[in-house]
Amino acid sequence: MRSRTLTVSKISKKTKTNNQKAAKTRRQRGYQWEDTLVKRFNTSSDWKAFRLGSPSIALPDVLAVNTKNSTIFTIEAKSGTSTSLPVPFDQIERCLEWVKTFDIYKKRQVLLAFKFLSKKRIGLGKYESRELREFYKIWDEKLEITDCVCTYEGKIYAKIDGSRKEINLKECDMPFKTKQRK
Repeated sequence: MRSRTLTVSKISKKTKTNNQKAAKTRRQRGYQWEDTLVKRFNTSSDWKAFRLGSPSIALPDVLAVNTKNSTIFTIEAKSGTSTSLPVPFDQIERCLEWVKTFDIYKKRQVLLAFKFLSKKRIGLGKYESRELREFYKIWDEKLEITDCVCTYEGKIYAKIDGSRKEINLKECDMPFKTKQRK
């Protein structure tokens, strides 16, 4: 008879726990940013906004409407401590499908809402202070839908076959007070 000894490394358990905590923190930041956007819209005159649910459902993060001005925004919200925030193409695609569905509204736009937190991650659990920045970009429907990324400076790049190509998206003037940079 042969016996085998199986050893489980404490490091792997700790790493798994740290990764789970980091993922939970990222999700919580995302939910908080979405919730903040909804509250800001709802305190603005003539606007109503809703968080549409979990990421497992093919829904935008936030839906904001102004029936008085016949305007609807589907919003994909990204928040983080890094120097760039990515948006996968499928999230842009589903936002576009939603605005196309609501053709009763005259102004229908997909917004990419980015929030760069006032702390920048510089290592595992290490941060440095920086200015909080928000950007609200209007997706140009004429562009080919692609993965894209927003930098801390507010520049948007399409990610195509591993390379970055800058794309010029207009900044949206929001109906509420922001930490927006122009």
